Amino acid sequence: MSNKQQETHLTEALFQPYTIHNLTIPTRIVMAPMSRGFSPNGVPGPNVAAYYRRRAENGVGLIVTEGTVINHPAATSEPTLPHIYGEAALNGWAEVVRQVHEAGGKIFPQIWHMGIARPAGSQPNPDVLSISPSGLDLDGKKVGEPMTAEEIANVIQSYVDAAVNAQKIGFDGIELHGAHGYLIDQFLWGQTNVRTDRYGGNRMKRTQFAVEVIQAIRAAVGPDYPIALRISQWKMNDYNAKLVDTPEQLKQLLHVFVQAGVDIFHCSTRRFWEPEFEGSELNFAGWVKKLSGKTTITVGSVGLDTDYVSLYTEGKGAGHTDIDALLERLSNDEFDLVAVGRALLGDPEWAVKIREGRLNELQAFKPEVLAALI
Repeated sequence: MSNKQQETHLTEALFQPYTIHNLTIPTRIVMAPMSRGFSPNGVPGPNVAAYYRRRAENGVGLIVTEGTVINHPAATSEPTLPHIYGEAALNGWAEVVRQVHEAGGKIFPQIWHMGIARPAGSQPNPDVLSISPSGLDLDGKKVGEPMTAEEIANVIQSYVDAAVNAQKIGFDGIELHGAHGYLIDQFLWGQTNVRTDRYGGNRMKRTQFAVEVIQAIRAAVGPDYPIALRISQWKMNDYNAKLVDTPEQLKQLLHVFVQAGVDIFHCSTRRFWEPEFEGSELNFAGWVKKLSGKTTITVGSVGLDTDYVSLYTEGKGAGHTDIDALLERLSNDEFDLVAVGRALLGDPEWAVKIREGRLNELQAFKPEVLAALI
């Protein structure tokens, strides 16, 4: 096989269908969730539907939406982030789903609660206190009181209601945001969870909240509706944070999530090419697939010539780089799906241009694209 043939073969691996349960995703490309804040009063409008549709009609197989807010007064810090409850918001999302399906794509909402990552006094409910497992912020400082058992039960029910809403209006599955220091992750992380009841304790006991959320959603949506869980080691305030230090610890963590009902792990890293543990080239998604046997999504600066965090810390844009190393890993079944973030944000046609070899037409990511839904 010539170099050109090999290159074409590897690229085509990105455009093969992938099936999980009764869902077939037309390509291996996932649009990563990226908060946009263009949904006034939590209601996504025609501009949001058109924004997602453009990606679906240009080769993105699965769209994971921006974070959608569950029905809890302290879930979000912005009134323009979309809700996944209420008639107006659900009607808006139903139109998004319709358009994505019409364009040939599949779509999951990312369901989230910010927990203590929500700054005090945030809109749309500035008088409502932010919540957290132990009343500790992401730096471990006491800023409030631990959630009561009743509060925990109410929030779990809000997650379930959100998932049921998503299923009713035609989403193809759901993703739970369990990464980066948001609420589910705050229960998992020892720095923010020092509870002494059944929701706290050692690493495995700290999974209880996440497990109950997943189990309750699985019971409500049935056995074949895909549930994805986004996980990460790093937190928004600490890129060096770790939930686990060894593959064995990771295996234990994954086991309880799989038993609870997770089908897909969305493995968030800043740079997909970095190995997760010493002694192996496997990245985070590679290890998760190896240890869990479940579908994994890799993510982290795909297609960019700088990691996405630098785009914000340095205030610069990013050019494009080849994805040969990514394609090699995909063809070797290190992971199953590839999430693309900022590269797709700056260029809705990124996927089709990659497939057709139109690399010279790829649009660079510029920070100003964040100001509009292109």
